[in-house]
Amino acid sequence: MENTAVLREWFDRVDSEKTGSIAAAQLKHAFAVGNLDFSLSVVQQMIRTGTMSFEEFVELNKFLLKVQHAFSDLERGRGYLVPDNVYEALVKIGFSLDSPAFYTVCESFDQNKNGRLRLDDFISLCIFLQSARNLFNSFDTAKQGRITLDLNQFIFCTANCRI
Repeated sequence: MENTAVLREWFDRVDSEKTGSIAAAQLKHAFAVGNLDFSLSVVQQMIRTGTMSFEEFVELNKFLLKVQHAFSDLERGRGYLVPDNVYEALVKIGFSLDSPAFYTVCESFDQNKNGRLRLDDFISLCIFLQSARNLFNSFDTAKQGRITLDLNQFIFCTANCRI
């Protein structure tokens, strides 16, 4: 779906009410048609503000293509990634995690608890990481890679980055 005209056509079909934006339920249904099964909470993280404009949809598509390519490059016909491959794919996408954070998110997104992440698991993990990074960056106003949060800010963060 790299072509903007194709994306526009798909977006307009999903935007059944012709409002110029789509909600999480509409996006979730569209993913299901494409054999991608995401929880509503993951789809809501993709949307962030309740609805998604066409421009945001195009940006999400670019991100998802990048994630899918990283997955495809490393899955070697198995249909899943093992932790070493997940780490390598995350680095390709631009995420650099320390070991505790990496193994925690791998375990959290491994739906079958077998050490293997399928494409939808991997995409969910990447959406979570991107949302967490965006939220972190909103507090890291000095761009130092460190933040200090009070209790209210911490609660806000945990409510907005649920797994």
